[in-house]
Amino acid sequence: MGATERPDVAAMRAYADELRQMFNRLQDEGLELHAKAKAVQVTETSPDGLVSVTVGARGELIRLDLDPRIYRRPDARALADTIAETARKAAAKAQENVMRILEPVIPADQFKAHLDGDVETVLARLADDMGGGR
Repeated sequence: MGATERPDVAAMRAYADELRQMFNRLQDEGLELHAKAKAVQVTETSPDGLVSVTVGARGELIRLDLDPRIYRRPDARALADTIAETARKAAAKAQENVMRILEPVIPADQFKAHLDGDVETVLARLADDMGGGR
């Protein structure tokens, strides 16, 4: 930093350098990481072992397996709740796996904020990184 350079300018330059490095890593590793992330599949089984759900990287349902023993207890609401909860757990694990794969180029907390649509956190992080915290 030059003698006359203000700290906020230095912080912005440091942030620009960080963005440039992130962009270069994305260019170098992006396609491979994208392929790995896109290929993520997670299978989760309910605690009673009667429901098995497989989801993809975005939590989309790929496969649903129901053990025939579910017909021994004909409770549609309980079955629906079990399927939904098992799918939620599988989707959460898939999201964690994708974040772990992309973490070398996108910090997990930043990625999670984007996935959650948490604009305030994203903007606050940007402001902090640029030295102009809120």
